[in-house]
Amino acid sequence: MTATRSSETPIAAARPAAALSAAPLSPTARSTIRRGAGRARTDRAELYAVLDAGLVCHLGIVLDDAPVVLPTAYGRVGDTLYVHGSTGAGTLRAAAAGAPVCVTVTHVDGVVHARSVFHFSMNYRSAVVHGRARLVTDHAERLAGLRAVTEHVAPGSWDHARPPSRKELAATAVLALDLAEASVKVRTGPPVDDDEDVAAGGRWAGVVPVRTVVDAPQPCPLLPAGTPTPPHVLSRRRDAVPAHG
Repeated sequence: MTATRSSETPIAAARPAAALSAAPLSPTARSTIRRGAGRARTDRAELYAVLDAGLVCHLGIVLDDAPVVLPTAYGRVGDTLYVHGSTGAGTLRAAAAGAPVCVTVTHVDGVVHARSVFHFSMNYRSAVVHGRARLVTDHAERLAGLRAVTEHVAPGSWDHARPPSRKELAATAVLALDLAEASVKVRTGPPVDDDEDVAAGGRWAGVVPVRTVVDAPQPCPLLPAGTPTPPHVLSRRRDAVPAHG
């Protein structure tokens, strides 16, 4: 994530979430925020907003007695998060076998410059989901999960591109993780300095905004000359709005 030039177009901070659950986030021993508890969010809609605004999650799992954290694409359908990968991946096999997993999504919205280095911080939105993933074996749900992942990172592409073949589906594992146990934490605003540092003056303090952007599409060099860029690809720039923070 980098600060942007005026010619760049930022990715939307959130996409509309369908059928939002009315249930608040339920605290558990693992999902209760203790440090900076005032920044915790309990509205499930805010969980959906953080997840829907991201492109990559980090999937954490213990594999062969060692913790492993891997970045991966994901998609959401209601209160279910879907991830996919090779059937040969040890992390996915371990998760499918019932090992506990932790999925995180983080957005950095700004670097907070304080008058004291102790109070430097970041403005951010983050979500942490705990649980045990299940291997999706139902054919219709597998396709729905893969569609969710594809549409999350590249809206409009599922119906534009060739669907997965039987061989490709056989090589792909799809995992589903329930969003029942999750936490959301958000920081916004200026630095929180000590009164004496504010009174002393002489040092700049404030926020340097950070956002992720969508640039102009770059066609594959193997495309025939004159192949138009489809509207759903071009719309990624037109529909983008600034991230908050």
